[in-house]
Amino acid sequence: MPEGTDDPRLSAEGELALARLALDEGDLRHAAGHLAGAIAYAPTMPEVHEALAQLAARSGGGVDLFPLDQHPFIGTVVARAHLLAAAGRPGDGLELLAAATGHVPSADWAGVPWVSAPELPGNLDPDRIARVLMQVCAGISDPVPETAREPLWPYLRLARHAVAAHPRHGLLLGAASALARRVGAVGQAVEWAGQGARELPSKLSEVWLGYAYRSAGRTGEALAALRRAVDHDPDDLSVYADIAGTLADHGRLDEALGWIDRALARDPAFDCAVHTGHRLRYRRDGDLGHLVALADFQRDHPDDSHEHSDLAECCQGQPWLGRIPPATETVAVTLRQRLATGEPADGSRLTLRGPEPPSAQRALHDAAPDLFVTVDAIPEPDPREPRRPVGHRLWEYTGDIVLPVVPAPAEPAVRRIQQLAHPAWPHPPAAYDAAVGLATLELDDLLGLLAHPPAPPPTELGRTLSRHDPTLWVRCVQVWVCLGLLHHRTDEPWPDSTRRRVLLDLLWGVEDWVTEAALFALVTAAWVDPSVRDEVARVAAERLGDAVEVAQRRPVGVLRSLAHLVLATPSAEPAAVDTAKLLLARDGAGPVAPRQRRFTRLLDRLWRRLTRHA
Repeated sequence: MPEGTDDPRLSAEGELALARLALDEGDLRHAAGHLAGAIAYAPTMPEVHEALAQLAARSGGGVDLFPLDQHPFIGTVVARAHLLAAAGRPGDGLELLAAATGHVPSADWAGVPWVSAPELPGNLDPDRIARVLMQVCAGISDPVPETAREPLWPYLRLARHAVAAHPRHGLLLGAASALARRVGAVGQAVEWAGQGARELPSKLSEVWLGYAYRSAGRTGEALAALRRAVDHDPDDLSVYADIAGTLADHGRLDEALGWIDRALARDPAFDCAVHTGHRLRYRRDGDLGHLVALADFQRDHPDDSHEHSDLAECCQGQPWLGRIPPATETVAVTLRQRLATGEPADGSRLTLRGPEPPSAQRALHDAAPDLFVTVDAIPEPDPREPRRPVGHRLWEYTGDIVLPVVPAPAEPAVRRIQQLAHPAWPHPPAAYDAAVGLATLELDDLLGLLAHPPAPPPTELGRTLSRHDPTLWVRCVQVWVCLGLLHHRTDEPWPDSTRRRVLLDLLWGVEDWVTEAALFALVTAAWVDPSVRDEVARVAAERLGDAVEVAQRRPVGVLRSLAHLVLATPSAEPAAVDTAKLLLARDGAGPVAPRQRRFTRLLDRLWRRLTRHA
């Protein structure tokens, strides 16, 4: 393969040239390998298919030159599919193309004349065509984004020709409807599904019809079809969950939960009903206990029938459940405003009423070193002192100047955190799992990363945060480092562990963004380990209570975030929950500056994009 090019066609041409050389030398096996590479780069390139035909003519069909071993290369699979079709076995070829589409749906594997030929389905068993269409559906999203549908059009043409050739085959009509619905041909999907239900009355036909109606916005007809599906097979509890989800999408939560209760009465451990039930109950009353119970269920039932996104859907965009809230201190707001307006820092002065979190001051200094910062006074209680005696300290003060007391981390630790840190995650257990990548870092490096957060990486995320809010990147680093501490020396029992002791020191140290990060790590530990929940709930309540007491005498920048963290804590103490809700309700009153609203919308878009890929 040519080096130094990202052009698939150029890469295909390079592979094709090597294949032709091998053909000229009679080395058919090497020619086949290069043709497999070429077709992987350019699956519809005519020259590649011409060379494939030449290979077939010189090797008795060529199929055996593209064997399907345990982990076949996708180009090998696709080339074999075309050779099988040329050898009079198009059904076998279609199945291989569908497998390739399931592996890489974005490639136009089926965009060749024989797949779209009108006469093809007449020579195939309609049951087999239906299975191919269902195989394609199993490997693509529902629905497929509009910009990603073009490689699937050949299968839709296949479906149309198949329905024309076998107009009364109920299974084929239903499978064709499922494909059409996914690729946006909703009207066609309704027509085919309705015809299929008439030709083959069954649970599956009614499910396909219900889904088609739902995609068309015909909710009443969708629910009626799904209820008929239940009548066909009262033991298929997945349909109960589908009915519940459809009802909930239209605000009919009580009816939806009635269907979930019916399913759970038949099987209390049926995963679809459990997941949907917890999501809907959380949606109804906002009780975190539903989400914690769902996380526990996921941990105890790792072999669910399929992947569920209910927990991630409930946590998405919520402070600490699915993202890091932006800092609210004066230095953070000032820095964001200066970046938004392009205001230079040269000769500028910022006066603070009192010392702000050390991480905030360091972030401001790194981003705007020419900004002159002064502090009016040192309030009481002194924010430069830990809230309790601690064994691990990150900072020391010389007057208003704050400096790290731990050495900078080693370069491998810097690279590791730059690869891992981001401001969003699907839910706390997923964040815990992702942080295992920091398990091998030494404690000194983890502490060094907290006090010496590296620059953002040269990625889309890094560039976005550099332009709009470098303080959020600092918070990302600190949050993921504290999550990494949960994986430090896990052979040590929790009560006497280094990880517990260090996190508690960070929690009760100098009031800082690290305080929030450490509490989030403890909260996350409670999500994944029920045995620590009572202790973490007590610690979270104590830390919030301490912050509330201090706030009676001076501003506490982390107070609002601590309140959100209490609300994210499993088995949180009721009094702490009530206090947190009161704080957030009080602080949520009042107007929000337009510039802050714009920045919040920007972060929301970024978080949504990151969450989709987390």
